[in-house]
Amino acid sequence: MGTLRIIAGQARGRKLVTPTGRTVRPTAQRVRQAVFDVLGQFFQGERVLDLYAGSGAMGIEALSRGAGFATFVEVDPAALRAIQSNLRHVGWEDRARVVRQDALHFLRGARGADYDLVFVDPPYRDSPAAALEALGALGLGEGARVVVEHDAGFAPRERYGNLRMEDARRYGGTHVTIFGAGSEESP
Repeated sequence: MGTLRIIAGQARGRKLVTPTGRTVRPTAQRVRQAVFDVLGQFFQGERVLDLYAGSGAMGIEALSRGAGFATFVEVDPAALRAIQSNLRHVGWEDRARVVRQDALHFLRGARGADYDLVFVDPPYRDSPAAALEALGALGLGEGARVVVEHDAGFAPRERYGNLRMEDARRYGGTHVTIFGAGSEESP
């Protein structure tokens, strides 16, 4: 297992373990910092959904910055152990739920009103398109945001259901696209 650090907030500087192997690709610290520069540095009780959670670094970073609760969805057993270990390390088991399930299967039973911020970071061999389609149909509340990390091979559409692209950036080989939820009717 490798390590990375929480960048800011209540748990700033705390180390997180990351599972090794080909199924998990932790978000680089500079990309995490850039994402939170765009989203805003601190939160006020938001509910976070971290799909394809890996080490849980994105959701834990959001908790450190003031998010109220995070749901981590992951299928890889080593990644699940890393998420649980990281939550114990920072003492936030009561502020999180860890779900061992495929992200798309999880979304079929989810309610959009339950989440204010969603991180989508599938392995690069898997396109995030199906997750975006499911999230666009989920009915995320107006103002909710979806952050998608992907490679250059994926060209996101401008809209997925009630999600509209707000921002797109590139950090080396990593691309980050941010969508905002609005009403289906909005132009």
